[in-house]
Amino acid sequence: MSQRPLFLLSLPRSGSTLVQRVLAAHDEIATAPEPWVLLPQVYATRDRGAFAEYGQLTSAHAIREFAERFPNGAADYDEEVRDFVLALYAKASGGRATYFLDKTPRYHLIVEDLFRLFPDAKVVILWRNPLSIVSSIVETWGHGKWTVGRWRGDLFDGVDHLVAALDAHADRAHAVRYEDLVAEPLTAWPELFAYLNLSFDESLLTSFRSIDLQARMGDPTGTRRYDALSTEPVDKWKTTLRTPLRKQWSKNYLNWIGRDRLALMGYDLERLIEELEAAPVSGRKLVSDVIRGSYGWLNQTGREAGAALLWRKRPR
Repeated sequence: MSQRPLFLLSLPRSGSTLVQRVLAAHDEIATAPEPWVLLPQVYATRDRGAFAEYGQLTSAHAIREFAERFPNGAADYDEEVRDFVLALYAKASGGRATYFLDKTPRYHLIVEDLFRLFPDAKVVILWRNPLSIVSSIVETWGHGKWTVGRWRGDLFDGVDHLVAALDAHADRAHAVRYEDLVAEPLTAWPELFAYLNLSFDESLLTSFRSIDLQARMGDPTGTRRYDALSTEPVDKWKTTLRTPLRKQWSKNYLNWIGRDRLALMGYDLERLIEELEAAPVSGRKLVSDVIRGSYGWLNQTGREAGAALLWRKRPR
């Protein structure tokens, strides 16, 4: 039995593991922690964005040239990639369920390819307050230290990609805010399941605690800490983003996202900035923030410069 793909797309630290567990509590949805399987398949034909010992540029050129020999060219290659991935989903699910849920945060890098490769897929785009995302990255991956620059690609490119995808494919996707799922569960969750054409049972909002994804990928902290829907994480960013540097960086980040994109995501720019400016201020960790923030920025900039130099080279 071939499962219909269900893609849960979001920025990292958006609460996607919680959403995945609730969805997986339904009998018609199978899942696995974070497959990542489509990233190398899509990048196999890209000149940019990947490095391989055997030579990514030459390999991508060769695969595209190889695909051109098929009766329908690249369309035939896409069909084989699609069938391969669907077969993997079927094996992972044991052939049961209507949907296989693939929750891989960095699929924002290939979101347009997902819509092309899987025209029958269901796509859920999960938004979360950007301030909460920054805070969660600092607390979880940075262990409280201001190293947010290391995830600049997710924070900036991810917004670009997901907003553009929702704008272009609004008729094929369902957008939902994390805050609504935890604060208004009897409204937001039924709407999500209705988009999937699946029945909603309120018991799913408690039975999900028995869903143990049992893997290193995903969000082990959230799985351990939250066994019920809770609004507790909604305002935790106010404790993390307290130093002047963190508050200014966050304000700049909100302004970069901009009023229009935030509105599409379901947030109001002025209100977020007002809440940020009203949050308590502390000078503690400020020196550490400056040092670590500068190092993180230089480190990431150096990597990007090296990658750009590599990708400028083209095979003869």
